[in-house]
Amino acid sequence: MSVAKVTEIISSSSKSFDDAVENGIKRASKTLKGITGAWVADQKVTVKDGKIDEYRVVMKVTFVLD
Repeated sequence: MSVAKVTEIISSSSKSFDDAVENGIKRASKTLKGITGAWVADQKVTVKDGKIDEYRVVMKVTFVLD
């Protein structure tokens, strides 16, 4: 029997939402072992001088406990 846990992370990128997701998973993988999936719970942008400055995603990351 496996037991999984879900944790929430926030990640950002100056390029795109996709890049923000990639950055978040890459960073989470450094400290969370056994990641099996993730879903984007929310997306946001910050705006500066009328242009998108940063893309942000709130993700729920699932990982299996040892």
